[in-house]
Amino acid sequence: MNVLSIQSEVVYGHVGNSAARFALQRLGHEAWCVPTIILSSHPGHKGFAGEATSAALLGKLVDALGVQGRFAEADGVISGYLGSPEQAEIVAATVRAVKSANPAASYCLDSVFGDDGRIYARPGVAEAMAQNLLPLADIVTPNAFELSTLAGLPVRDASEGLTAAQALHRPIVVATSVPHEGRIGTLVVAGDEAWLASTPKIENAPRGPGDLFAALFFGQTLNGRTPAQAMELAARATYHVLAPSAGAPEMRLVAEQDALVLPPRPADFRLEKLETRRLAVG
Repeated sequence: MNVLSIQSEVVYGHVGNSAARFALQRLGHEAWCVPTIILSSHPGHKGFAGEATSAALLGKLVDALGVQGRFAEADGVISGYLGSPEQAEIVAATVRAVKSANPAASYCLDSVFGDDGRIYARPGVAEAMAQNLLPLADIVTPNAFELSTLAGLPVRDASEGLTAAQALHRPIVVATSVPHEGRIGTLVVAGDEAWLASTPKIENAPRGPGDLFAALFFGQTLNGRTPAQAMELAARATYHVLAPSAGAPEMRLVAEQDALVLPPRPADFRLEKLETRRLAVG
């Protein structure tokens, strides 16, 4: 499968495309990575440098892929962190062009704009994602804060996460970092089914697990897994990478790469099916 991945790029470390590319490749997919911003490292490292890709350059890069006939060859598009609100319009146009060339292609929106109660993306990015990208998404992978922001509803536990996920009205919503009985939950809602996986919290985890999880989930769906299966495998793999990475400046992605394909089941891993309810209309 061929995946067009439009998100951040770093020279050092494993966030954005620098995490997604490797994960997709280990799952057997070709990853065509377009940078929305290029940095020396993520901003958590001292002395980082870089800048956002201009809207003009981003447009040229994706347009060239279209001229080369790549859109018809793409099986999926995933987008993550955006360097400016204007980039959302380019991503939206690209998604529409890919789906026009290949109606079977799917789009995963990894709505990377905030966490821990704050928006860290540039002003207007979150709104641009909600307006331009969310309506096109077959899959949305927000964290709990992003889900709450997109839905305009609180997400303080799995029950509220389920309600907020259903309120987005997308085919598949996968929410990470959902609080659940003192643990961290990952919630997938697809049609009339909802599943919750939970693990113990990992203190001092490095950046990038959301980017990694989204790529793993999308890659597993492209490999024919059901949403519940893809969520479980992606959650187990991400946890296996994060556990030995606690306190480290970056995820031990390369060292733990075998878990991306065949993730072991953590000893304290829980998976449960949730009861869904139809939302009121009007």
